[in-house]
Amino acid sequence: MSKDYKNISSQQAMALEDQYGAHNYHPIPVVLSKGEGVFLWSPEGKRYFDFLSAYSAINQGHCHPRLVAITREQAGILTLTSRAFYNNWLGPFEEKMTKLFGYDKILPMNSGAEGVETALKLARRWGYDVKIVSPDKAKIIVCENNFHGRTTTIIGFSTDPESRGGFGPFTPGFVVIPYGHPEALRSAIDDNTVAFLVEPIQGEAGVNVPPDGYLKACREICTKSKVLMIADEIQTGLCRTGRMLACDYEGVGPDILILGKALSGGFMPVSAVLADDEIMLTIKPGQHGSTFGGNPLACRIAMEAMDILIEEKLADNANKMGELFRSELSKMNSPMVKTIRGKGLLNAMVIEPFKVKGETKAAWDVCLGLAENGLLAKPTHDHIIRFAPPLVITKEQINESVDIIKRTLKHFE
Repeated sequence: MSKDYKNISSQQAMALEDQYGAHNYHPIPVVLSKGEGVFLWSPEGKRYFDFLSAYSAINQGHCHPRLVAITREQAGILTLTSRAFYNNWLGPFEEKMTKLFGYDKILPMNSGAEGVETALKLARRWGYDVKIVSPDKAKIIVCENNFHGRTTTIIGFSTDPESRGGFGPFTPGFVVIPYGHPEALRSAIDDNTVAFLVEPIQGEAGVNVPPDGYLKACREICTKSKVLMIADEIQTGLCRTGRMLACDYEGVGPDILILGKALSGGFMPVSAVLADDEIMLTIKPGQHGSTFGGNPLACRIAMEAMDILIEEKLADNANKMGELFRSELSKMNSPMVKTIRGKGLLNAMVIEPFKVKGETKAAWDVCLGLAENGLLAKPTHDHIIRFAPPLVITKEQINESVDIIKRTLKHFE
């Protein structure tokens, strides 16, 4: 008979993970057992503002009632068929997404990393079949400080030593250039270059916002050089930055668009790659796929998740609340805060290392203090805190959250 874990305590939950789980994460020592809107609760009933949103997967807020209802309905009808057969929800999902984003075709997958791998395969295949690059010579250009996932191929072109150290040998065919410099892209392109993979804003690197005009300049360079522009909008897309896509700020349409995270509102892994026929139809039956990709449950959830983003005008709310958040934080004049940056509700605070009783403290320590005061955020690198609440957050909740941040920093000061 299985144990009853319904009333497990925070200490018990953390002890079980430590004993039986792989140690590949270093979480804030908080256990979460319930979520609603912008809030999370521990098993003991402590309430927190969620300022991570599961790395921007919860744009619609925790346990959105419409997503709960659609999940319950479809889960009792049909959840999975595999792509060995058609199902009655994949076609409607594909029509909705291609018309919304302006592409001929969509290829559904599960995780964000799978979406990136799919885009890389499409770009290479297009390079060989359409651009006519010599076999096994295709090159894809990426940026320093990128984060596109954790598969072996993806970490092979990471510049983060912690991500790639000890996992080689790696897949060849990638060229790394500085982020935010169009001329670096122009100089790196040669006859074998098939694609440029870029995050419109580098999230994991610390919410690095490129100079205005960067994406537009890259688009023009790619078009002129017959190189595919691939936009990884897994974290920045779906209203997070105050537009449906972060690329929309510069009116840029990538050749390949990668979506994920908030595509399911946090209910299950759903990702997707969109492209036109010239690119998408280079992959033939049997050359790529996924058992769970495009399953009817995922399709129904994703369709509802998209409707929520649009009907509740969450891009507009993200834009307004993001401006308010950055404006209020900028009034702090804290000696610990070096920079506040971001777009919409994807923001970062850069912390100056500081000493408490002779001991150096950094972003991790501030995040522990924030958790103690009822707000959950996570460092990215030692000196940067990312703030990304659900997009349903209100003005009153922003102000209350800012008060928590101010109070926490004041305590350290």
